[in-house]
Amino acid sequence: MKTTGKSTYGTSFYNVTIKTTVNELKRVVGEPSYQGNDGKEKVNFDWACETEDGEVVTIYDWKSYKVLDLNEEIEFHLGGRSKDFTLKGKEELETLLKHI
Repeated sequence: MKTTGKSTYGTSFYNVTIKTTVNELKRVVGEPSYQGNDGKEKVNFDWACETEDGEVVTIYDWKSYKVLDLNEEIEFHLGGRSKDFTLKGKEELETLLKHI
């Protein structure tokens, strides 16, 4: 799993989530594509990533409506072009997160 410049068009949420922190995500996948941590929008942080197979997966907090502490564990949504792709993304993220 790594950040990507590929289009996220056509990705959707398939009820796949992961609990982690913003700082942990930054450590394993890099800087977010979007960060507007003011609590005013539906999303404070958004990463555009791709799996080892090249499939696009998005990672984002959803409707927190608060400024997030970067070390606070929260539930992030994963989006993709299918549930299988988002599950693969979650699996890759969990592996990366175990090693930090």
